[in-house]
Amino acid sequence: MTKCQLIETFVKNHQILVDYIDQLEEEGYLYTQGRKWTAGQQLHHVGSTIVPFTKALVSKEYLVQKFGDLDRSTWSYQTVLDNYAKTSLKAPEQFLPPAEVSFEQKETIITSLRSDLEKISALLELYEEDELDLLVIPHPLLGKMNIREIFYLMGYHPIHHLKQIKTLLNDYKV
Repeated sequence: MTKCQLIETFVKNHQILVDYIDQLEEEGYLYTQGRKWTAGQQLHHVGSTIVPFTKALVSKEYLVQKFGDLDRSTWSYQTVLDNYAKTSLKAPEQFLPPAEVSFEQKETIITSLRSDLEKISALLELYEEDELDLLVIPHPLLGKMNIREIFYLMGYHPIHHLKQIKTLLNDYKV
């Protein structure tokens, strides 16, 4: 994917998730079975995972100094997803949603997420194509990844959670 395609996919897939959750009534938004996350918790989690990019992408120099180089070739989109599927798929503690994400919080979370998407898109625009393959950001489950790889994953991430929400709500009738 080119930089433009990465940005477009990242924003579009987050918007698909947000639009789906935004149309949920309170009962669907708060519905859960067992220990499954509610749609609100899924939304909170996805929003919290993009916040670090609003800070990390500000300085290319910071990325180089803090995280160094990637000593392997860039993974393809499919390789990123395959490697992600081999992890625990468990959210690290700092990205776990609170035990309850109220219906009243929905609009605030959505507004914040949309704002962060705009910031991240603008920051990614400042990067050259080759910098996407050279500059590194660590992922909590996959370790060092270059920016292109991490945005392959971050473009997929909201769709992964949308599928979980739809599976949870599949048999649920509000």
